[in-house]
Amino acid sequence: MKMISKGKVKEVYEVDERELEFRFTDQISVFDKIIPSSIPRKGETLNKTSVFWFEKLKERGIKNHYISSPEPNVMRVKRVNVIHDYDKMTGDTRNFLIPLEVICRHYIAGSLNDKILRGEITGEMLGFEAGHVPKYGEKLPKPIIEFTTKLEPVDRKLTEEEALEISGLSIEELSKIKDIVLSIDNIIAEVAAANNLIHVDGKKEFGMDENRNIMLLDTFGTLDEDRWWDTDKWQEGKINELSKEFVRMHYRKTGYFDELENARTKGLPEPDIPALPAEIIAQTTELYVRMYERITGRKL
Repeated sequence: MKMISKGKVKEVYEVDERELEFRFTDQISVFDKIIPSSIPRKGETLNKTSVFWFEKLKERGIKNHYISSPEPNVMRVKRVNVIHDYDKMTGDTRNFLIPLEVICRHYIAGSLNDKILRGEITGEMLGFEAGHVPKYGEKLPKPIIEFTTKLEPVDRKLTEEEALEISGLSIEELSKIKDIVLSIDNIIAEVAAANNLIHVDGKKEFGMDENRNIMLLDTFGTLDEDRWWDTDKWQEGKINELSKEFVRMHYRKTGYFDELENARTKGLPEPDIPALPAEIIAQTTELYVRMYERITGRKL
């Protein structure tokens, strides 16, 4: 089969004009950087966790691109066109990747917390009472849905107006995507609660089929796209990071994240991301395997 693209964590091959094959590697990326370290079994857990969620969506009648999983780290999916020229996506375009990443946040964490600390976002803007100072780990009064670019080298946050402009979507279609995201997150929250987990936030991608019906694409509900915490620890006032955030925290502690952000802010050359120490690699593999089994109830 012919490889048609290679992303940060997966290789995409052409099966035929209607079908693609995703091969999930053991690579890991953070802050839009591919780490020069391999995480054993990561690709397998990423694929199998995604398959678990696609099966759940099928049960609930939520349209998606999943077809089959012929190997532990391989997934076959419906093929859509990837259009890099935003001007070529209109209200009549069909069978294409919508060039947006959709993030839904349920708790204060990650970049949202960074913006709060910098004073860019206040509690009132998030729906809290006037004067409330939001804290890391706090549940949001209501979910927050954000949009970023999908096909650009570094994800760029978009307003809803910008999301509509680059995607060719109507206001109604964008609203329907938000409704689907909330429906999927309700399914994830049900499974998470049954396994003593909190689903903090997550990213999803969508496309249009040949009849311009919205369908979920790529992967979701994994440790790469979503953030997870342990419920018991959270109730004790502690945050136990159970996702790729564990790796991000390593680079925050070493100072690399601040160095990268400074370079990006000033338009300077970005520093190369260092490899992970052996102990962090081992802990990350253990985390991915353990969380796959905890989320799905299946043995790897």
